[in-house]
Amino acid sequence: MTYDLPPYDLVIGDRAYSSWSLRGWLLFDAFGIPVRTHSARLYTDELPTLLKDYFPARTVPTMRTPDGAVVPETIVIAEELATRHPDAGIWPTDPHARATARVLAAEMHAGFSALRSHCPMNLRVSYTGCKPPEAVLSDLRRLETLWSWARQTTGSTTPWLCGAYSAADAFFAPVASRIATYNLPVGPEAMLYVNAHLSHPGFRRWRAMGLIDGADQDFYRRDYPRRDWPGPVPLPARRVDCADTVNSACPYSGKPVTHALEIYGRRFGFCNAFCRDKTLADGEAWPKFMALYHS
Repeated sequence: MTYDLPPYDLVIGDRAYSSWSLRGWLLFDAFGIPVRTHSARLYTDELPTLLKDYFPARTVPTMRTPDGAVVPETIVIAEELATRHPDAGIWPTDPHARATARVLAAEMHAGFSALRSHCPMNLRVSYTGCKPPEAVLSDLRRLETLWSWARQTTGSTTPWLCGAYSAADAFFAPVASRIATYNLPVGPEAMLYVNAHLSHPGFRRWRAMGLIDGADQDFYRRDYPRRDWPGPVPLPARRVDCADTVNSACPYSGKPVTHALEIYGRRFGFCNAFCRDKTLADGEAWPKFMALYHS
């Protein structure tokens, strides 16, 4: 469902690294609620400077509603959006499933500190392993217990925890990315849930933007051996000049093309480097591009 409404504003950090920002953004993208993002680079003066216009917020993500209310913290953002958009599906409609989803989101919001600390989110790499200590392994066991319990108690027959994709799943998306990045040991059922996240259209769009969204952050560097990202393999695209593109207008903005990429011998144009490079990172994540690609 999409809404013909004035957009919300959402302050986010680096897409590759800010797990809280990913969670907040999915609460809009996954449920068709329009939003304008305003990004600030972590560990710089950009974030506190930007947040001066969002008092009393001090962290990302922070939402401003169309009527001007400032709402920080993902769990509060989820509840406020659910109140304002009751038909969006942010929480399950079934009371038992809804209660379960809220339990899951609350524990994820407040817990798993060992996992967060040892394995900070980094969507730009994947490692063969990270030698997780016992505290991290304990967090992983708790995750598996919660995920299995949720599916059993709600009778979910979908890839998601409480039936249709809900805020509970958005809250666990950064954890799924950590399992993928650090090749953390989880069982087959949990890995199916992780793979559902890696293939989720909203997650793929966020990661595609994160791959090109600024320079690497030194804080997140690790010396573990690397492997290929375990999610869907992107289309084999490369940057080229703008000669002989199949389109004269950007598939996203409708503006004249100034940048281009090539896939299987066909050239596609875009209005700026960001539009081109997010498509280069994962073309199949973008419905407007894929409509052009299949035309």
